Amino acid sequence: MIIRSVDFAGSLVQPGAPFPGTLPQIALSGRSNVGKSSLINTLLGRTRKREARVSARPGKTRALNFFEVNGAFFLVDLPGYGYAEVPDEVRDSWMRMVTWYLASGGPAAVVQLIDSRHDPTEADESRLELLADVGVPTVVALTKVDKLRGARRRYLTERVCSRLSIDEEQVICFSSRTGEGRSELLEAVAALSL
Repeated sequence: MIIRSVDFAGSLVQPGAPFPGTLPQIALSGRSNVGKSSLINTLLGRTRKREARVSARPGKTRALNFFEVNGAFFLVDLPGYGYAEVPDEVRDSWMRMVTWYLASGGPAAVVQLIDSRHDPTEADESRLELLADVGVPTVVALTKVDKLRGARRRYLTERVCSRLSIDEEQVICFSSRTGEGRSELLEAVAALSL
């Protein structure tokens, strides 16, 4: 897939709000600071003008942000789960909003991001269980793979698949730094958005 146009289409900040359009939606889900914003910018080919704001501080994405890609689908950046420098009630409101969204029939599919350097957390497992329960097709993107080498990388990839009970065909190794996995993830997103 060639990215010809990307437009910010809007944000949702509370459950029940209308979506910004009727195009298929591919959501990006993952822990805070797993690399969602960096993945969006790399995936969309944005090196100078960044669509998604990148921060070293967790919890910067506070709404469901919709990016219209090629006039064909929305890429939806979800707030991260886990650690964020916000009060518990704010974090809880994000979780309610994301849970509502995932169960609403909005997303055609979800790309679940997991940091390749660490074992999946209970929160990662819970999110994947929720996605399975609501029947949303899911692809797992292992982020930050440029920080792993050889046998260690292979071992951690196999461990993630085993821990999450998923096939390796559902996993794409991705690096925002090197661009590894970009074309594979674009192909998966294109197929899922049909």
